[in-house]
Amino acid sequence: MHTSDIFKHLLISILLLYVIFNSIPNEYSPFNNFNIISPIKFRPSDSPSPPSSSSSSPTTLAHLAFGLVGSAAAWGHRRPYIESWWRPNATRGFLYLDKPPTGPWSEASPPYRVSENLTAFLAETKAAAPVAIRIVHAIMEAVRDADDGNLRWVVMGDDDSIFFVDNILDMVAGYDHRKYYYFGTPSEFVMSNFWFSFVQGFGGAGFVLSYPLAKAMADDMEKCLRRSAHINAADLITMVCAADVGVSLSPHKGFHQIDMHGDISGLLSAHPPVPILSLHHFDHVDPIFPGTNRSESARRLMKAAAAADQSRMMQQTICHHKQNQWSFSVAWGYSAHIYEKIMPRWHLQKPLETFKIWVGQPRPPPQFMFNTRPDPSKDPCEAPHLFFFTHAQKTPAGILTTYSRHAPRGLPPCSSPHSVPANNISEIHVLSPPTKRTQMDRAECCDVVLKDDKAEVTFRECFSKETIVV
Repeated sequence: MHTSDIFKHLLISILLLYVIFNSIPNEYSPFNNFNIISPIKFRPSDSPSPPSSSSSSPTTLAHLAFGLVGSAAAWGHRRPYIESWWRPNATRGFLYLDKPPTGPWSEASPPYRVSENLTAFLAETKAAAPVAIRIVHAIMEAVRDADDGNLRWVVMGDDDSIFFVDNILDMVAGYDHRKYYYFGTPSEFVMSNFWFSFVQGFGGAGFVLSYPLAKAMADDMEKCLRRSAHINAADLITMVCAADVGVSLSPHKGFHQIDMHGDISGLLSAHPPVPILSLHHFDHVDPIFPGTNRSESARRLMKAAAAADQSRMMQQTICHHKQNQWSFSVAWGYSAHIYEKIMPRWHLQKPLETFKIWVGQPRPPPQFMFNTRPDPSKDPCEAPHLFFFTHAQKTPAGILTTYSRHAPRGLPPCSSPHSVPANNISEIHVLSPPTKRTQMDRAECCDVVLKDDKAEVTFRECFSKETIVV
């Protein structure tokens, strides 16, 4: 038999076998579990679904939900804090109270919910801190109540948290909401972190969860709370629940827990060049603007300054007036300082320690998670002339903010060579560009012109080889 004949017989045999096996019912086929022709198929749970047009669209405010936790007893005096930043019919979310409020509910406030009754669960688990369990459980409630199919990010906070909504939106828009993220910040006070955790997001400062993480934590909430019933701090339980899902904190310098007391103007006047996202503990610090109460301070900050340009809010910009040997430090929308001495930028970036520690007696340094400058109230070369924001105005050239002198400094002039007293300056006008600042890799530069009793400061982008030195 020739080779060609053998090949023909072999081919005919293969075709006959193919016909025979295809005629056999599928459940009896010997090739049922051995398919070398069909491509590999993933189970639905293993197969990554392609992003839909809606999930890949730009993130908007409609994709965020706020879960705020408070008490009916404190709501009366904390209401102005939330109403200073909440935008009815724009921001969405809920305020979770421990019991129904008394009296009518303001349309300027977030809609409220009464937290779920966890009495039986608390008794069963013998929870060490029932209030902490209620606070963490609110994550699950917020996801449940706000999940309309378009939810991408969940922002959790307290009823005395002040959020900079535009900056939060810009921040999360730079991340993929389909991945697992847990944004927040440790405390400024070293001992708070030592007592609880250096790698947890402190809840009053607010923390942000991407939807996949928030949903995973919500689905595991009851089990996690059972595992964590012995823990007596809500923020630590939250960190534990995120860790159990496999996610760690991504710290962000824009959140501020404000674990301190007294005058925090020294801290706020030295904000780093990152968008500010939150402030907390307004009840525990002095009003941040002189001559106002806490509610008025919150309104001035959010309705006047932040409404004009959140992207620059409180970010510190430093420049010098060489002729008078002055240093200017401007925290946009909050304060401006004049020093009667040329000071390097790295020195002015350290906050003046005008504030006090959160709890306990002063301990050996460090007290805080950053370097500070001691209170220089008696040193005329180190003590600044203080000016605070009063109003903002949009002009064709940009945004003009005004800072008025708080009070006479009450010190003699600085004895530094060639220095000129600054006692005659009554106002500082700051002109910043009309466009939102999107690049934060470098601080802005500024130029100073003196006109009678006014100082005019103009913000601009630094030149490529410019250095902020004299």
